[in-house]
Amino acid sequence: MRTFASLILSAGTMLVALAGANACNSGKPEAKAAEMPSARVAAAQRGNIAHNLSLAGQFQPYQVIDVHPKVAGFIKKINVDIGDRVKKGETLAVLEVPELAAQVQSAQFEMQRAKDEIVRAQHEVKRAEAMHAALHADYQRLLDTSKAQPGLVAQQELDDAQAKDLSAEAQVDAAKAAASAAQQHAESARADDQRVEAMEAYTNVVAPIEGVIIWRYADTGALIQSGTNSNEQDIPIVRLSQSDLLRLRMPVPEDDVQYVHEGDLIQVRVDAVNRSFTGKVVRFTRNVNFETRTMETEVDVENRDLSIAPGMYANAELQLARSDNVVTIPVEALVLRGAGETVYVLDASNRVRIRSVQVGLRGSKLAEIKGGVQPGDRVILGGQEKYAENGQVSPILTKEPASEVMSESGGVIDMKGEEAANDGGGE
Repeated sequence: MRTFASLILSAGTMLVALAGANACNSGKPEAKAAEMPSARVAAAQRGNIAHNLSLAGQFQPYQVIDVHPKVAGFIKKINVDIGDRVKKGETLAVLEVPELAAQVQSAQFEMQRAKDEIVRAQHEVKRAEAMHAALHADYQRLLDTSKAQPGLVAQQELDDAQAKDLSAEAQVDAAKAAASAAQQHAESARADDQRVEAMEAYTNVVAPIEGVIIWRYADTGALIQSGTNSNEQDIPIVRLSQSDLLRLRMPVPEDDVQYVHEGDLIQVRVDAVNRSFTGKVVRFTRNVNFETRTMETEVDVENRDLSIAPGMYANAELQLARSDNVVTIPVEALVLRGAGETVYVLDASNRVRIRSVQVGLRGSKLAEIKGGVQPGDRVILGGQEKYAENGQVSPILTKEPASEVMSESGGVIDMKGEEAANDGGGE
């Protein structure tokens, strides 16, 4: 009996001891911490965000001109061939137009005849003026005598003298009109002579611009029609390309059109000639192609050494947008709430504070915050639906980059001529 009582007493003592131990453990801080939720957080930092677009472009001549002659004729001589560089005003070909030489001679003869007519008309004017002066003097003398001694001069004689005077005056006017007509005829003959001489000058076909002959359509002896109409069947003599200045033409995707402006800097790499340079956007079509959903954008490229040939490809990188020295946070810290966006910020006591923020430039990993968050603020990354306002969490700080360059690809060209396209990503 004593042994059974001792066993009961020992079991009771152990129960009391276990109950006391459990009571002590329930009051420890470690137990409370085990119940507190954890959260990944990152600190807001100052950094830079850039949005770049990689594009495949193709070089085009600044101008391409099909050179037609002004007059039709046979090619007497052609001075250029494909690949030749020519200067503005340089003679490319000489035409032979036999009938044009006869027209030039006829115009010269007509102009000389018009000059002779002017001389004859001027002499006729002088003769008519002299005759009028003599007859007018005779009439004036008779009139003065008749007034001084009435009846001395017969009225019939006086009337005849007056009629001769008026007739001579009319002949002067007629001679002057003939002289004026001769002068006008001479001007017309001079204009026709200038026209024919100009047509003769057109037999020397000259380069309208400085450039490179990229194709030759005719040889010596070929009959070439004049380029005075819009008949597309009339072949030119040569095709001239202005290649010392090129247009680098690139298709910008529709979503990025809003970022393109004149004067934007662009980095260009021409792998075929191992050349890199910085250019500027000088023009764009302001029109999105219906089929490709892209807008053609051009960069002017100096090419005085002709090292770049029209038709070559280039890989270009256009900076669409950039924000420097701004507050940045990871994109996964942003929560869409209604029409705006919010972040979950931890205060000094690790309690959650929900703040509305103004988001600026957004990359693939980072976003610019224009208001609502300051550098050093800790923001929760992901799973924000598990946390409530004023709730206390156990933060797990992660190190995130402060800056990002987001590169989007609109297609690039490799050295094998293969075009690769991807959906972009952060760097």
